[in-house]
Amino acid sequence: MDQLGSRAPKKRSRALAVPVGLALTASLAFLPVVSASAAPLGTTADAAPTSKADTSGPKLSYVANLNAYATTKAAKKAVERAGGTVVTAYEQIGVVVAHSQNPDFAEQLRAQRGLFVSVGATRTAPMTAARTTDEGATQQLSAADAAKAAAAAQEGQEPLEPNQWDLRTIKADKAHKINDGSRDVTVGIIDTGVDDTHPDLAPNFSKGQSANCVGGVADTTEGAWRPYADGSDHGTHVAGTIGAARNGIGVSGVAPGVKIAAIKVSEPGTSLFYTEAVVCGFMFAAEKGIEVTNNSYYVDPYLFNCKTDDDQKALVEAIGRATKYAERKGTLHIASAGNSDQDLAAESLVDDTSPNDTTPVPRTIDPKVCLDLPTQLPGVVTVSATGDQGLRSYYSSYGLGVVDVAAPGGDKWQVPNTPDANGRVLSTVPGGGYGYKQGTSMAAPHVAGVAALLKSAHPSATPSQLQAMLKAQSTKAACPTQIYNAAGTLVDATTCASKWGRTGYYGYGVIDALKAVK
Repeated sequence: MDQLGSRAPKKRSRALAVPVGLALTASLAFLPVVSASAAPLGTTADAAPTSKADTSGPKLSYVANLNAYATTKAAKKAVERAGGTVVTAYEQIGVVVAHSQNPDFAEQLRAQRGLFVSVGATRTAPMTAARTTDEGATQQLSAADAAKAAAAAQEGQEPLEPNQWDLRTIKADKAHKINDGSRDVTVGIIDTGVDDTHPDLAPNFSKGQSANCVGGVADTTEGAWRPYADGSDHGTHVAGTIGAARNGIGVSGVAPGVKIAAIKVSEPGTSLFYTEAVVCGFMFAAEKGIEVTNNSYYVDPYLFNCKTDDDQKALVEAIGRATKYAERKGTLHIASAGNSDQDLAAESLVDDTSPNDTTPVPRTIDPKVCLDLPTQLPGVVTVSATGDQGLRSYYSSYGLGVVDVAAPGGDKWQVPNTPDANGRVLSTVPGGGYGYKQGTSMAAPHVAGVAALLKSAHPSATPSQLQAMLKAQSTKAACPTQIYNAAGTLVDATTCASKWGRTGYYGYGVIDALKAVK
């Protein structure tokens, strides 16, 4: 993300990177993975098609959504006849992931209405080796600022906690004096991977609930869940905000007593989040008993997926089936609203970034028909971002009836009274370090942490009950008169709408960790 909050192509996280320091990059090839935990059907992703279908096109990945009466065995045969190979099939939700070089693959399957509801390509770029790309950089915590924080730390605080204005905003510091959360609760971080060797994360990390879902099949081998060598620190930063341990080393998470797990879904090199990986992530979380998932991203290659388009309709259907299945299994999903400063409740929006894996084609969309995934799916908690002054962050997307709750995401213009005077969010980064980020990516994990505290206090609560409690216990916030714009100038907050106790900027209000443990 650039500093102005626009979501540029090939930067899929919902963090706003601060351009200080160097990003590590490396070139890694796309390599589908297969593990016993998946449920592959017969052929693997690299097997040759058994039919003589046209194979002159680029190799693409597809999701095929079965109707209620179709069997996966029949779907597999249809895929092979159309020149495709099955990567995996989720019989629980009737979704098949396949690869094909047949230019007419999707059309041929769509014609079989007795088997498929929808079929769509998950990408517009061929499946080739991923190129090296700059992920953007995080503002690293300096030794001087670390020393200032440690000197200001009071008894019972972590050494860097004086810089964590965000914890105090949602009363997490007071909540920790009552309950840090239960070891029976796990938050799954569906993201770019987590460095579980970080000293603040290792005590709470659950390896048995972690995996690499890139390619669409869960790989649970040791360390598969860690960030690629090209160095995205996004997932590790999110992890620290949720569940960094209170161990006297660095920062504290919102729920420092719960477990955290990593489900890596981003492509190497590009950090693109494709549908097959995200579906795998939700299904893996469901089967591993994860109570809360954090989703600080949108699903590539479309910023908005229009249900009037055959391909995009299939992506909405596949991910929607996966989120609902996980919800039925007891998993609550938290997602970021986005960093485009857009009104998601508007009658129309301009999307000039999709598809972001090839050449974007500007289009005007209706956000009620064209959905930002997964944040606009039913049952998903949508989170906007605030700064230290409680104002909506200048980059945060919003929308009356779309945003459910708000949480600290950071805002460089809202400067807190902390030793570092930094309005961004401080958290863990790979290699044992700490850094600052801002974005709705940073807001969502605060809500995921509070949801984990609620689940700890109410272990029998369902996802819908947890969501209701998040909303009911939030601190109500009226529309402000002014907010900061991207240039740091206070402007009239004319875009904030309110109705029935909700606002477009904050939803039901700013989440409250203290109420969660009481």
